[in-house]
Amino acid sequence: MIDHTGIGVADVSRSAVFYDAALAALGLRRVMQMPDNAGTDGIGYGIEFAIFWIDRFHPHGVRQHTAFAAKDRAQVDAFYAAAMLAGEPTMGRPDCAIPQKGISQVTMLPSFSIRTATT
Repeated sequence: MIDHTGIGVADVSRSAVFYDAALAALGLRRVMQMPDNAGTDGIGYGIEFAIFWIDRFHPHGVRQHTAFAAKDRAQVDAFYAAAMLAGEPTMGRPDCAIPQKGISQVTMLPSFSIRTATT
């Protein structure tokens, strides 16, 4: 079982603009910030506890895959719209990556993708 995951970013504050918007579309919010709630070193997103982190401690720019669950296709589209409003580049609109399993993929940056799986 996975407890939490995260990625290293070059600028936590700048990256948070994107993640605050995109993850809110999936029902996630900031639940922890380092240091002392300033959020300059790292931010944890979740519902009750942090399940996804952005921080300055891990190497950024490394290829990686992170998946977030969505309840339905409408939530996938809301995630995409929020990411676009936050000004992040994408590799295209959400597509149906694995139709038989109901998995739609939103590729946000050339270095990683985010899949929102619906069942």
